[in-house]
Amino acid sequence: MPRIRIGDIKMYYEIHGKGFPLVMIMGLSANKDWWPDYFIQQFSKRFKLLIFDNRGAGRTDAPKIDYTIRMFADDTIGLMDALEIEEAHMIGVSMGGMIAQELVINYPDRVKKLVLCSTTPGGPNSIPTPPETVQKIMQSEGLTDEQIARRTIPLLFTEEFIKNNPDVVERTVNRILIAPISRDAFMRQIKAIMQFDAYDRLPKINKPTLVMAGKEDVLIPYRNSEILAQRIPRAKIVLYDKVGHGMITQVAEDCAKKILEFLEK
Repeated sequence: MPRIRIGDIKMYYEIHGKGFPLVMIMGLSANKDWWPDYFIQQFSKRFKLLIFDNRGAGRTDAPKIDYTIRMFADDTIGLMDALEIEEAHMIGVSMGGMIAQELVINYPDRVKKLVLCSTTPGGPNSIPTPPETVQKIMQSEGLTDEQIARRTIPLLFTEEFIKNNPDVVERTVNRILIAPISRDAFMRQIKAIMQFDAYDRLPKINKPTLVMAGKEDVLIPYRNSEILAQRIPRAKIVLYDKVGHGMITQVAEDCAKKILEFLEK
């Protein structure tokens, strides 16, 4: 397994394909296994694709310290430095989108184009996660990894999609179970998310930006994507009807197509 020392942790990473670098950052509790195969196949045809497990998740170390979104961004930059990637396109999903915002704000010269998926600027100016969703997220004490994985499915996909795509549901559950996050590391990532706020700093982002979200996202309301698109100069936005938080899986082909069109323009 490719693991490399970055600061105080060893990070797990994979590189697929050749070309201009494309760095993809995953979200809360997730790791590189959560990326749709279609994304990896399509993007690696055109780019040197870097995917990895964030601090606390998957096969990357999970030190028992407080995490911050800035810390995750610094980890990503450290990994890019170690792999001699000076500049890259950046895709961030959910918490990964928060990390990508923090990264481009603090390291603008390292990002060429930015894609923010199913994410939020955080802070009091954002649209909060509905209380009933928060309750579902937090109630994992005493559950098995598989029970937690299956409870995650309604947070990712719409009821109609779950009903009509049992194969995707099972494949997603299996992906979650490959290297599930510990309860302790999960809570440390949650705390980092709760402290994140990029709202006032978003106008500093001067990179071409594409914002994408599903209108039936019960985890991060899509209106947050509208806020991001309004606050980031010249940002473009794509919204999908009848699509949930798991947008990159639910509409993988169209999502990848729009991202590629944006990156290659």
